[in-house]
Amino acid sequence: MDFKKIFDLMIERNVSDMFIRSNSNLRGRINGEVEVLIDKVLAVQDVVKIVNDMTDSRAKDKLNEAKACEFTYWYKENWRFRVGVFYQRNTPALVVRKIDLSIPDFESLNLPSKVLSKFAGDRRGIVLLTGITGSGKSTAIASMIEYINRNYKRHILTVEEPIEFTFADKVSIINQRELGEDVNTYADALRQFALHSPDVLFIGNIRDKETCYAALTAAETGVLVFSTLHTVNAFSTIERIINFFPPHQHGLIMNQLSFLLKGVISLRLLPKKGRVGLVPACETMVLSPSISRLIREDKIWEIPKYIAKGDVYGMETFQQCLIRLVEENKIDAQSALEYADKREELEMELRNKSLL
Repeated sequence: MDFKKIFDLMIERNVSDMFIRSNSNLRGRINGEVEVLIDKVLAVQDVVKIVNDMTDSRAKDKLNEAKACEFTYWYKENWRFRVGVFYQRNTPALVVRKIDLSIPDFESLNLPSKVLSKFAGDRRGIVLLTGITGSGKSTAIASMIEYINRNYKRHILTVEEPIEFTFADKVSIINQRELGEDVNTYADALRQFALHSPDVLFIGNIRDKETCYAALTAAETGVLVFSTLHTVNAFSTIERIINFFPPHQHGLIMNQLSFLLKGVISLRLLPKKGRVGLVPACETMVLSPSISRLIREDKIWEIPKYIAKGDVYGMETFQQCLIRLVEENKIDAQSALEYADKREELEMELRNKSLL
């Protein structure tokens, strides 16, 4: 099978992720659901051919050495695909993610535009986009970088694994570094960043203590840092950061976060009403004086109730967002209940508002 036909199929059918495995049908994620796209069962040699055609010598070497590799592939004018190759049951498999290189703005993405534009205008601090894989974090970050690019005279430096969205300089200048291509590790890139005089630093993912410490240090020196974590809400995000460090450092980290963490946007993609397309539901936390105090005093568990009362700062819990999306007729009540953290509470609120 020609892998370019797979790309064309993804574009034509609006497939966000394609799953390619031997002894299986070709399956793709459409509007959040995995569907069979081609009935033919792929043989091992079909998948091996796809892998061989898509990978260059460097990717092949990494695949042979580590049994997995990840890279991006340019296709036609407006498309880029992120490809992950790995082994399962001693045969190769692939997951292909489609990246539309046109970068939408906050409003068209249905993101909290006032909050995000305020974050983008800050000179220092840390802004975190969180959520599970495929929740829209990369697109939201790209939208924020492009907003800065259009509106502020900044030097934006990114460190990514791999580069997904690419940017053309506008008011800002943007340098993008890819792990394995332009720099060996996150640690190397973050040791070097001060030499490159960035105003804005995007770290693809905070996954360990060293990367987290470097992000905090960058923010302290006067850089606006964006990054992502695989956490589901603001409360768990702050806990994750603190727990990267040993207990005797928790007080120091909480103090740093209490003035450096500008906000956390946690994303979940839900099917739109009618199941055509997806729309994000967001929990939005902004560093208000009360939230700053809670972090400093190690009262993280109280943050959700302050988010619920923080609409003056643009804050919103997932539950509040889900109710709003139902009221705006963007999602149906059943989808809201399916994705809710507290289903019974949400069901009661929807019934009280005659939305269920």
